[in-house]
Amino acid sequence: METIVIKCGGSILSELSDSFFNSIKELKNSGYNVVVVHGGGPEIAETLSSLNLKSEFVNGLRKTTKEVLNVVEMVLSGTVNKKVVVELGKAGIPAVGLSGCDAELIKVKPVDLEKLGYVGEIVDVNVSFLEFLISQNYVPVISPIGIDEDFSKFNINADTAAASVAIALQAKHLLFITDVDGIKKDGEVLPSLTTDSVLSLIDEGTIYGGMIPKVKAALTALNDGGLNEITIINGKSSLLSVDGSLKGTKIVKELEVV
Repeated sequence: METIVIKCGGSILSELSDSFFNSIKELKNSGYNVVVVHGGGPEIAETLSSLNLKSEFVNGLRKTTKEVLNVVEMVLSGTVNKKVVVELGKAGIPAVGLSGCDAELIKVKPVDLEKLGYVGEIVDVNVSFLEFLISQNYVPVISPIGIDEDFSKFNINADTAAASVAIALQAKHLLFITDVDGIKKDGEVLPSLTTDSVLSLIDEGTIYGGMIPKVKAALTALNDGGLNEITIINGKSSLLSVDGSLKGTKIVKELEVV
């Protein structure tokens, strides 16, 4: 059976539709294994603000002190993770919530303790544990908190975590769930792009803002991890077209010549 890894960004989590979760059930019923990795940036920012804790970003990564890490873990592995698990359960999908600390699921090393604090770079994924859960028909729902060799906890970029999990599982698809239908040019969704054309669209400004880190994570997974394709797709509706194919913009290394 082939595997699909679905990454849900924090900005879209509160807007995921019933049809989104139902389409995950359709994917499972059609024979795919499904793994979900989620973020939670807006919820983290809101909680930090309510606690009067300041947090800054360095090169797109949240500088994570011990105090900030406690909040990040509470939000990601608590509130957000269980919300996703419950929504999957409502759709009739058995799911189990995890963080990278469980069964040493995601092992990391510090990116730069001095500049970034407790932000981790992934060095290993416990594939056998995920495969066991999948074999029992569960959908693993993973929050991006990892541990190092000394069992210290670290915050992980969710896009990177999803890509690493997809690579480790040799997934057929990695889906980045957003609040837009895909990558657009002149108002139209582009169904397929190569990695080279994505870079051109960034240079010309067609791809901008929050879409840039998503597509860059996609390119890293394609170029370094051996994945064949990655799809940017909207979570406000079903993931599937009428014919059962995935919606959104598919990014591949090279377009097939028909």
